[in-house]
Amino acid sequence: MSKLKVGVIGTGNISGIYFKNGKRFESMEVVACADLDKERALAKAAEYGVRGCTVEELLADKEIQMVINLTVPQAHAAVALQALEAGKHVYSEKPLAATREEGKQVLELARSKGLRVGCAPDTFLGGGIQTCIKLVEDGWIGRPVGATAFMMGGGPEGWHPNPEFFYKPGGGPLFDMGPYYLTALVSLLGPISRVTGSAGISFPERVATSAERFGQIIKVETPTHIASVLDFASGPIATLLTSFDVKGGSVLPRIELYGSEGTMQVPDPNTFGGKVRVRRFDSEEWSDIPLTHGKSENARGVGAADMAKAILTGRSHRASGEMAYHVLEAMFGILDASEQGTHYAMHSTCQRPAPFPLGLMDHSLGE
Repeated sequence: MSKLKVGVIGTGNISGIYFKNGKRFESMEVVACADLDKERALAKAAEYGVRGCTVEELLADKEIQMVINLTVPQAHAAVALQALEAGKHVYSEKPLAATREEGKQVLELARSKGLRVGCAPDTFLGGGIQTCIKLVEDGWIGRPVGATAFMMGGGPEGWHPNPEFFYKPGGGPLFDMGPYYLTALVSLLGPISRVTGSAGISFPERVATSAERFGQIIKVETPTHIASVLDFASGPIATLLTSFDVKGGSVLPRIELYGSEGTMQVPDPNTFGGKVRVRRFDSEEWSDIPLTHGKSENARGVGAADMAKAILTGRSHRASGEMAYHVLEAMFGILDASEQGTHYAMHSTCQRPAPFPLGLMDHSLGE
């Protein structure tokens, strides 16, 4: 089959896996890359055998039909809008945008031009969570009634070379890691109808201890411990706790899903594989479930490849802009609810993405 020609904008650290996996999947071919720092783009282009150019040159290239947007989060919307104005489909790293308003602009422009928007995270397309979706659909735990999800850590200032942005508005554990958890939950349970939560800053200042920034004082400008409740339109109620304030470690599971006939342990949603375990109501033991689907290694970029396949065949793509906006609205809604002491009713919705069929080759994306 033909491959969609793709250009990458943003050639930072994360771009490497997109270039590698761009050669792995059947539906797309990365042919060019660009960056505000043209020298960095040229170096990355030489490393992966593609053409390096400026952003303007990439957007003007009529051969390129889709842009993979790997810029910093604050630039996601601006670059997506540029790509859409140039007549190109766009797939962005998470989050879709830095504000709800920007996210709406991206989706509205895409609709007006008949173009597609996709967005990471795409870890829900890996073998771990796809196996969980299959088990839920096959009734292994009965009717889903609830879930818990935990991302508990001490913050990135101990290891990250530039940790400041994690503590500014648009950062924090909810916006940094929340998209993985919320996207996994939506892929399992469908869209969210309302949210509430409490959010706080436990430590007004952080001290960097990484080698690059050792001793630097970081002012905290966004909540770092957020406890939230999510009501799903299909009925289940979930608890999501995200924190950078857990200094002594945690043994809480990543995600557990509770059903009328059993419980499922869902793998870390920041990975593509992981262990799936089920305990039914009539059993005294947990059962380890073999993964039913492939793509359980680092398949980052599979969402972009699936979108490329969908463009070529006319079907819907799975890591959709609508789902990414729904997750973005939920995160802002949790903070709004905390500030206002109320529930936040979701305005957006989305389709639960279709699962991958069984039996696909690791490079294949289905029809």
